Amino acid sequence: MKKHLSIAALTTAAALTLVGCGSGSTPAASNAPSTDAASNADKTITLWLAGGDTPDELRTYLKDTFKEKTGASLKIEEQGWGDLVTKMTTALPDANNTPDIVEMGNTQSPTFTNIGAFLDISDMFQELGGDKLIPSFVEAGSVDGKNFTLPYYAGSRYMFQRADLWKEAGIQTPTTLDEFNTAVKTITKKNPRDIKNFSGFFLGGQDWRNGVSWIFANGGDLAKKDGDKWVSTLADPNTLKGLEQLQDLYKSASKAPADAKDATPWLYINDADKILDDEGKPTGKTSLAAATIMAPGWAHFSIGDLAKKDGEDVREWNDEKFSSFVLPGNDGSPAPVLAGGSNIGISAKSQNPELSKELMKIIFSSDYQDMLGKNGLGPANSDNNASLGDDQFAKASIDSASNSKLTPAAPGWAAVESSMVLEEFFGKIRDAADLEALAKEYDEKITPQLNLK
Repeated sequence: MKKHLSIAALTTAAALTLVGCGSGSTPAASNAPSTDAASNADKTITLWLAGGDTPDELRTYLKDTFKEKTGASLKIEEQGWGDLVTKMTTALPDANNTPDIVEMGNTQSPTFTNIGAFLDISDMFQELGGDKLIPSFVEAGSVDGKNFTLPYYAGSRYMFQRADLWKEAGIQTPTTLDEFNTAVKTITKKNPRDIKNFSGFFLGGQDWRNGVSWIFANGGDLAKKDGDKWVSTLADPNTLKGLEQLQDLYKSASKAPADAKDATPWLYINDADKILDDEGKPTGKTSLAAATIMAPGWAHFSIGDLAKKDGEDVREWNDEKFSSFVLPGNDGSPAPVLAGGSNIGISAKSQNPELSKELMKIIFSSDYQDMLGKNGLGPANSDNNASLGDDQFAKASIDSASNSKLTPAAPGWAAVESSMVLEEFFGKIRDAADLEALAKEYDEKITPQLNLK
């Protein structure tokens, strides 16, 4: 795939433009760290972390270990997911203001790697984990067989259920996708506690990141490469089969709003019994409640009964009330799900590329990879999967990851996400009278965004 050196790449609603990035093969400056750590005492590199998923304990470890190893300082700046692409677009081409290392969503990586925003770190690939690194994430950060970004952490999606409500409805855990679809429609109809706005499966109308699993499970995809061009494939027959199943679920299993995305779905299984009185009887109050949700594995820390710990509200998992399972595919094996998580890379304009490489070595060290796993974040290196533990969440994370997928590695994928066109499309699925016509309409909108100009 040809790498573009300078483009107007991100055709988004905000007309984002990334201009003047180098090819990613040659850094702006070469300031190799001295073997004498004292000589680096006045140097600082900056790491952008996306959102708050990296715990403070791990941030402190990175700062302390980097200081001990190099003598230089590490500055960590947290960037919000909502405006990350905008900030990357502005900062990465600017050698005076670029962060040295950036965490980004794995689905955002293809656009920035294709426009030369990151340093070629192919010479470090084996040292940082090589073939043990998550293959789909590695692919998302590669161009022409060269490595520019690598996986930071992963979070495979699986199902969380109110086991008590499933039991009251007399429904067993499904073993195939058809069984799941039938089960959540049945529990919605039975509604064992007569809860208003009750969903057997809460799936937001705009939640394409979870909804795409039904497309993947039926052999469809969001886009594919046709020759030198990427094309949107929403109207592909296999994709349409998944969309038809989703439409049925939206109509028969989910009371989620049409504009609901994939944020905080655990609220609806945590709160499913809040409209009961002290004796466990329905109060008749209106509430959004659900028997089942789909979320990345780390969501389990937000699921459970409300309790006080050290004066703070916490959620305590209750095995009598909650459970988890992997979404089954048509053949009973784990369904293909969209892998959540991040990639990480060194800015091509970094003034301290060698020091940045030292930080990458720390991030991909076994110690740090284990720390990620112990905090519920899927390690980049499969050798460290044991750090996730051996409980039901670890098992579900590993099983669901075994068949996970990423979004298409199209150069313009970040533009697709930033434009919110998929949210717009998915929000129309429930009430579409002609799904194929709707899919073709959005294929025409998405295809131009997939390809860099």
